[in-house]
Amino acid sequence: MRVLLLYPRFPKSFWSFDKAMELVGRKAVLPPLGLITVAAILPDTWELKLVDLNVRPVEESEWDWAELVILSGMIVQKDDMMAQIQHAQRRGKPVAVGGPYPTSLPEELEEAGADFLVLDEGEITLPMFVEAIERGDTRGVFRATEKPAVTETPIPRYDLLELDAYDNMSVQFSRGCPFQCEFCDIIVLYGRKPRTKNPEQLLAELDTLYELGWRGSVFLVDDNFIGNKRNVKLLLRAIKPWMKEHQYPFHLSTEASVDLAQDAELMDLMADCNFNSVFLGIETPDADSLALTKKFQNTRDPLTEAVGAINAAGMRVMAGFIIGFDGEKPGAGDRIVEFVEQTAIPQAMVSMLQVLPNTALMERLKKEGRLLEQVSGVNQTTLMNFIPTRPIEDIANEYVDAFYQLYDPVRYQNRVYRHYISMSEPRHAVSKRGNVAWKDIRALLTIAWRQGVLRPTRWTFWRYLADVYFKKPRLVISYLATCALSEHFIEYREMVRHNIEAQLEAYLKAKSNLDESSEKPVPVSAGVNS
Repeated sequence: MRVLLLYPRFPKSFWSFDKAMELVGRKAVLPPLGLITVAAILPDTWELKLVDLNVRPVEESEWDWAELVILSGMIVQKDDMMAQIQHAQRRGKPVAVGGPYPTSLPEELEEAGADFLVLDEGEITLPMFVEAIERGDTRGVFRATEKPAVTETPIPRYDLLELDAYDNMSVQFSRGCPFQCEFCDIIVLYGRKPRTKNPEQLLAELDTLYELGWRGSVFLVDDNFIGNKRNVKLLLRAIKPWMKEHQYPFHLSTEASVDLAQDAELMDLMADCNFNSVFLGIETPDADSLALTKKFQNTRDPLTEAVGAINAAGMRVMAGFIIGFDGEKPGAGDRIVEFVEQTAIPQAMVSMLQVLPNTALMERLKKEGRLLEQVSGVNQTTLMNFIPTRPIEDIANEYVDAFYQLYDPVRYQNRVYRHYISMSEPRHAVSKRGNVAWKDIRALLTIAWRQGVLRPTRWTFWRYLADVYFKKPRLVISYLATCALSEHFIEYREMVRHNIEAQLEAYLKAKSNLDESSEKPVPVSAGVNS
């Protein structure tokens, strides 16, 4: 069986970092870890080719070669997944789909014409699918009634990737999260009991990346890396000597809940293993909103102190924030900006609240009659898909204003400097992939010219750089890389403003023409393709 594995395109988003990727000659931030894990589960006798459409288009010879097409992706990749299904259908190729988007909304993929729906977690459903293919079935839906133990998950097929196209590599240690945040679909997809690999498994994956020649950033994609702290500490105690033996070839990053700040031993172990950044789901500085959405873990200790503790342990903090919770008081956007400035978090991802499929929030809003059109493919340029407790125009305007303020080039540079100057330096230097390339020198010169000469940041760029160089010399490269992300945010904040304002105008126009006595509320996404 000749199988073409396709990973759909992502739209431009907060995390795409397009302009920064262009500077360093990369095509995408992260590889399709789910798809290369699928590849590892499929039979050894099957021939596989993988194309990440974020890196390059599919060649016609690859379409001709394929006997079966497999697609996997997230909700945000909906549009291109649908397009690739159509491409395959026109060429008479059977299509199998799986991953978070098909699992969450299988009816959309069935309607789109996918022949096989391989849902839930592949360790269970992929063998069912393979059996169906080998007995000659032409259609099928495969679901799991339990969660698999990830201790049996094979090493992903990193060899199928075009490694030089990516800025980071990915590994996964755990699935699931012990918390109960109302708006989150992670606990729906993967459960509330974190399941972890054993340390030997993850070390084997690091060995594989090392042997393939990868050096630099490795992202642990766990939605909450510290969901099972006991097992995480066992892992870190195994990674520590591995890193030393291999002369620290990687620096690591991940996502974690803010209670990381309460565990000094855990932060110390992470620093020893060369973790240099962590993403926190802070959501809002408003305690009432956190309690209402059942994010109780963020209410136990002051959030500002948590950010400071993690930063002081040597990890750059990235964070997510949400506007639009029920009962939210006016000025939520300003309060987020104030919190981000107070804590000097460089990368603060702000979004309007969206209802995701099958979440507790969706069920509650259905019962309350407040759910509007389900918007698949939501990101930071999409209005809310439910009726909020305060005017949507107020929320949207606060959101746009907050995003615009946060990524003003001068404010962003000031936060980056304050964040790095308060960080502890990494304990270990990361070994490089060969000599410094011309593209790295060109990227540095471009950033120096744009931010140190052309823009208003020129008054502080050189002073801040010199200060970091003399006070935190081991952080200089990371500092400049974070400064470089401003190139993406400057453009992206304009996109956020344009799309949200256009959607809001369309919504208000439709609302003004609505006969409320006979019509249901208009979806806030009406009239605009974002």
